[in-house]
Amino acid sequence: MSAVLITTWLISLALGLWVCLFIFRIILSWYPQVDRDRPALRWIIVPTEPFLIPTRKVIPPLGGLDITPVVWVGIVSLLRELLVGQQGLLTLWSRVH
Repeated sequence: MSAVLITTWLISLALGLWVCLFIFRIILSWYPQVDRDRPALRWIIVPTEPFLIPTRKVIPPLGGLDITPVVWVGIVSLLRELLVGQQGLLTLWSRVH
């Protein structure tokens, strides 16, 4: 397996995990009474919060609902498609090399 294929696979995996983390943040926003200091939830909150804080300054909650995780699901999904999707840059590059 070439280095390009391994890199493409790792980037795809990492971006897929980011999407999953933001989806879990969407689900957590439905349950505000949940204790966010629980160790299992910290694995979701700590890596995503640095992205959500500045986004909340640009996009305030709508009707009391935080939509910033939805925005980030879209951003990361688009980035994943552009890089490693069927016609993504890294996918096309791996076919050439």
